Amino acid sequence: MNFKKFSTSTLVVLSLMLTGMGCNGQPEEIEQLPVDVSVEAEKVVSIDGIGWGIAFLPEGDMLVTEKSGKIYRVNGGEVVAEITDGIPSDLQVNGQGGLMDITLHPDYEDNGWIYLSYASSTGEGEGSNTAIMRAKLENDALIDSEVLYKAEPNSTRGQHYGSRIVFDRDGYMYFSIGDRGNRDVLPQDITKDGGKVYRLNDDGSVPSDNPFVGKEGIDAVYSYGHRNPQGMDMNPNTGEIWANEHGPKGGDEVNIIEAGNNYGWPVISYGINYDGTEFAEDTARAGMEQPILYWDPSIAPAGMTFVNSDKYPGWEGDLLVASLKFAYIAHLDVEGNDIGDETKLVEGVGRIRDIVQGPDGYIYFTAEGDGVYRLEPTVTETSEG
Repeated sequence: MNFKKFSTSTLVVLSLMLTGMGCNGQPEEIEQLPVDVSVEAEKVVSIDGIGWGIAFLPEGDMLVTEKSGKIYRVNGGEVVAEITDGIPSDLQVNGQGGLMDITLHPDYEDNGWIYLSYASSTGEGEGSNTAIMRAKLENDALIDSEVLYKAEPNSTRGQHYGSRIVFDRDGYMYFSIGDRGNRDVLPQDITKDGGKVYRLNDDGSVPSDNPFVGKEGIDAVYSYGHRNPQGMDMNPNTGEIWANEHGPKGGDEVNIIEAGNNYGWPVISYGINYDGTEFAEDTARAGMEQPILYWDPSIAPAGMTFVNSDKYPGWEGDLLVASLKFAYIAHLDVEGNDIGDETKLVEGVGRIRDIVQGPDGYIYFTAEGDGVYRLEPTVTETSEG
């Protein structure tokens, strides 16, 4: 799917119901008001460096990871703490790698667990690879840290760490690790890390029904044939995990992640090499999944979030995807498992790395080297004729 047409706002229809009853004893629909929803980016806080991931504490404070190795705690539009105590000593900042995603356990208020992804130098070989850890936050320091997964071996290449983390309704944790620039070896081999989406229990143990348990493969692997998934979220309507991933020159994708599926990289792709030459054998092949959307040209998709808030009427169930390359948010109209129109939002703010829906229902995103913004909606009635 190649999007060419864009608009600047979304037209929706709201039905208003009478508080009294109609003649048949049922609520009476009296009017349908077309409304126009437009958004502007309002800065919440200035932050130096690359804000990679956002999470919200129950009391409302925002935690923002910064790639070089710190976590900003934000309250009332100000950075009230720069958390460095407890940041892993094996963190390696290399190319696209560093301190990356952050998310809270679904039962955070009961157990206090925070989950982080980072580029770790621990293990076999020079360089680093993606690690997943959990820790607790106490007095602006990370304590009780546990590494739950570490990809092997390390690589000195600086690309494709993946690293987005998301929980599903059943409490399983999913995370992504890119192909680390080794596309011809890792993504199609289920015995090797890289180019995969993984699923673990919240304590790092492997669910017994993971697709490759008891087979010749890595037990933690859930799907394979990926390039570099940097956006992932659970669809609130279906409970399915959706992910986006970077293609090469063209061929960025959105996929629905299902157990044991092969998403084709690099055997099939809608992209080409950066020098203009072709490499993929085809764009489709039996036994390999097709994306539900692909971009050409590439937009370099990063964070993504589903909207299930009433702050943006008519957007419920739609998908927002951050673009690094073109510095905008792609608003994708979702109907079931299909994606329709795309609308560009807040163009020109900067390279957008992460985007999340906050507990207040508003959408927040990070602009690299700048800070965190909130999407401020304006809802206006429009003429019907």
